[in-house]
Amino acid sequence: MKNTFLPILACLLIASCSPPKEDPSDMTPPVPAPFEDLDTLATNDWWNRGPSPIIDLKVERKDVIAFGIYTVSDNVLKLSAQLFPLYPNETREVRLEINKDGQWQEIQKQTVNDIGWSALFRVENWDHTQDFPYRLKHGEEASFEGLIRKDPQGKKEIVLAAFSCNSNKDRGDRANYIRNVNHHDPDLLFFAGDQSYDHKEHTAAWLKFGLQFRDIFRQRPCITIPDDHDIGQGNIWGENGKVASSPAGNDGGYFYDADYVKMVERCQTAHLPDPFDPTPIEQGIGVYYTNLLLGGVDFAIIEDRKFKSGPKGKIPQQGPRPDHIRNPDYDPKSVDVAGLKLLGDRQLTFLDQWAEQNTDHMKAVLSQTGFCGGAHLHGKKENRLHADMDSNGWPQTGRNKALKAIKKANAVHIAGDQHLATVIHQGTDDFEDGPWAFVVPAIVNNYYSRWWWPEDEQPGEHANELLPWTGRYLDGFANKITMQAYVNPESPSSGSGYGLIRFEPQEGKVIFECWPREVDVTQEDAEQFTGWPVSVWPKNF
Repeated sequence: MKNTFLPILACLLIASCSPPKEDPSDMTPPVPAPFEDLDTLATNDWWNRGPSPIIDLKVERKDVIAFGIYTVSDNVLKLSAQLFPLYPNETREVRLEINKDGQWQEIQKQTVNDIGWSALFRVENWDHTQDFPYRLKHGEEASFEGLIRKDPQGKKEIVLAAFSCNSNKDRGDRANYIRNVNHHDPDLLFFAGDQSYDHKEHTAAWLKFGLQFRDIFRQRPCITIPDDHDIGQGNIWGENGKVASSPAGNDGGYFYDADYVKMVERCQTAHLPDPFDPTPIEQGIGVYYTNLLLGGVDFAIIEDRKFKSGPKGKIPQQGPRPDHIRNPDYDPKSVDVAGLKLLGDRQLTFLDQWAEQNTDHMKAVLSQTGFCGGAHLHGKKENRLHADMDSNGWPQTGRNKALKAIKKANAVHIAGDQHLATVIHQGTDDFEDGPWAFVVPAIVNNYYSRWWWPEDEQPGEHANELLPWTGRYLDGFANKITMQAYVNPESPSSGSGYGLIRFEPQEGKVIFECWPREVDVTQEDAEQFTGWPVSVWPKNF
């Protein structure tokens, strides 16, 4: 499995020199294809593979540009063009045009990467004071059109729509999401991870994700960050890029070839603002943690898996798996071992500096998962798990450092991953001395549900009356949390849906909304999940 990408360059060089054939589907690669069982559609011999069960790749050449995805921050436009796989005799050039004063003008050309089929445009000195229609062009016929929005400076309310966990158990369209989100008309989109659930077939799954959601991000900026399933693992503790010994990954690191990981991150994050510190980690894997300024809100985008320590071999094992604690009588301090990392020193330095800049802005931290154990039952009601080290409630010392850094910035925290929507007021030294955190629901929640279900079925101190089990609790790592709202899978749409976060800079107020998948928000009687909306004032705590 290792080093499967190494023969690619030789293969591409030979293929690019081969004379084109009349029927490209008859082409035979001049050397054996290197991807026998790892992303069979990511390279130039894709046409010799069997049909993909995920998506039909045999699109007409006029449709070969699948989508564009972009951000604008600090007067820099970054836009990724994602193409369907190309034949060797097709041009690798993609052109970016904008419509200015009623005329289409070409502003840049870029080359498609033959591993993953994406191309990145970076345009400095971007005029963010006006809207610009854009289009991507390939060859004579293929195009994709969208809108690069002006910065929403001065708006009373800046709106973020947030999503997570696009399970492959439902490969249908996302028409409800497209209708609802376009009706809300948010200023920014955030996909917190697991855009792909197909592990070793990221290219097809990423294309599928793009086709499902492109009609909301073709006309507004969008942040996407990969999580564990995107890079082929059920869970990941990146541990600064070391090689994991198994796909379980609980000894830390990445199991699949580093070039595969780099391809995934290139496709999903190249369009983000430039990283705070681009120094690669081990195996040459890059980083993307950064911040994005939009309309008076400063968003920090962090990587809460990449530097995190793996539990195996480092702590006393408390169950059949190194990352699961089944024993409710264990000592939580026994697993908070000195030297374990969560965000890592580099990201803590970034958050520290970020807290001190743009202090006139509202702030939010966007990451993959929540910073506590926010679920009791996993997969099925009979599976009670006392503590889960895949959650960022562990290691506790690292968790508290992260929360204090977020609190220093007076930021709220937005994440996904858990398939269980929650609003939690985090505590470190005391209850409620940390930031507010909103973990948004899964896009599709019929794959692996979770429940918030205290074993004694009792409310905590300072509970509210909207849901039975709110208030102050200790999670399985003895972290202090105050549960404000949760969506168990018996809720509408089986708990599937999305989050909407409304920032009101003049009031210093943030409103968390949580909408079920099947609700039509264009109707007057549309209702959110029970417990929402939740309003918070981050600087007041």
